[in-house]
Amino acid sequence: MKKLKERWGITSNFQAIIIFIVFGITGSTAAKLAAPVVEYMGITKESVSLWLYWPLRVLIIFPLYQVLLIVFGFIFGQFTFFWNFEKKMLSRLGFKRFLD
Repeated sequence: MKKLKERWGITSNFQAIIIFIVFGITGSTAAKLAAPVVEYMGITKESVSLWLYWPLRVLIIFPLYQVLLIVFGFIFGQFTFFWNFEKKMLSRLGFKRFLD
């Protein structure tokens, strides 16, 4: 746990627990919200091949997850940590010029 706290730049075990909770809630919420979003877009298992349905669903979950991570991070008082986490992750994906 000590190495993780150093890597993330956090100071307490309580803060680490809050961060883990935020990651868990965000992942569950994004996965749950993806179904109605793809259905609203007219993408269902019956209307498209499963080979297309699941990649599309994952592509929809990704930006939803990013937004929810910031929102839940804010709610749990860890906005700064998650904002820095997002900037780092998005810059690794090639969105660095949009974050400056």
